[in-house]
Amino acid sequence: MENLTLEELCVHQVCIWKKSSFRESLECMARNGVFKTAVWNPLLDETELKSAKQNLIDSGVKAISMCPLVLLDEDAYPDPNGRLSAHQKFLENAAELGVESVVVITGGLPSGSRDLKEQRLRVQEELSLLIPLAKATGVRLALEPLHPMVCGHRSVISTLSEANEILDSLDANETLGIAVDSYALWWDSSLEEQIERSGQRLFNFHVSDWLHETRDVRLDRGMPGDGIIDNRLIRSWMEKAGFQGSVEVEILSEFNWWKQEPEVVLQSIVKSLPNL
Repeated sequence: MENLTLEELCVHQVCIWKKSSFRESLECMARNGVFKTAVWNPLLDETELKSAKQNLIDSGVKAISMCPLVLLDEDAYPDPNGRLSAHQKFLENAAELGVESVVVITGGLPSGSRDLKEQRLRVQEELSLLIPLAKATGVRLALEPLHPMVCGHRSVISTLSEANEILDSLDANETLGIAVDSYALWWDSSLEEQIERSGQRLFNFHVSDWLHETRDVRLDRGMPGDGIIDNRLIRSWMEKAGFQGSVEVEILSEFNWWKQEPEVVLQSIVKSLPNL
């Protein structure tokens, strides 16, 4: 398998958002030869949409995805109509920035609930409402299963198999697909099989690394090559299944990389290309 090139690399804004503004993150990427990014919505919230769009144009960096759209967040949007309106606004913003796909996570269990089966049914229902909104904006939806350790509060979909089953039932492959995150799914013995099953549904591919002695299952991601995930192997499965998109480095790192200067983080990501 050939080494990944800079042209095929995408760096998520989340990798450097703690020490960068929206504009500064893009300028740092451009200085280091990275011209694809994933917009981190909390960072977008800190600027005006018009300014963000101009920042992308000025830097020459293209926003290929935007995340996260949290499907069911009972605390933020207890009213279904308000929640749907917020989702529509999210998709409209993404379309305005030229984003190709929005990464969707389900959210966890509602406060006081233990009914995982019921919540997964609600996810399916909510996705069915989101599909026509996405079609209207021309933005695709990429459902992202997350590690089972965050099932209670981040995502009630933990495996690629579960995601594929939901997508089978909704039958909207042109609009609704999957974001494969190596950090969330590397442990699954059926991953290769499920990636092959996903096929044309493979919209996004996120990579980082699982450290040997992780201190936080969500916010202690490693630089590719620093841990135990074989990202190159997973990329080979993705490409064999027909995936032709960018490889998106997404590092949430409260204890290390978020404390580093953005320039150091970008240079380290570029140096990690042989591990991708």
